[in-house]
Amino acid sequence: MNMLEAKTQLSKLVEALESGAESEIIIARNGKPAAKLVPLDTAPTRGRRLGFLAGKFPPMDLEGFQAMDAEVEAMFLGEEK
Repeated sequence: MNMLEAKTQLSKLVEALESGAESEIIIARNGKPAAKLVPLDTAPTRGRRLGFLAGKFPPMDLEGFQAMDAEVEAMFLGEEK
């Protein structure tokens, strides 16, 4: 569809997208594709659930976490322990 047609029929184009009659509409300027009209995704996006890994790993306190510092440092420096 060329730019002039799209400007005069914008309401009909949006209606076609909303109804599902068209999945996308390409608008051309001087015979070359310039833009694509697509419907917005109306399905709600599902966010991340907090706590979904709860209970899958052993609990660790601060001292236990810091006790691993030397091991992690050795891994980064390529040293074997």
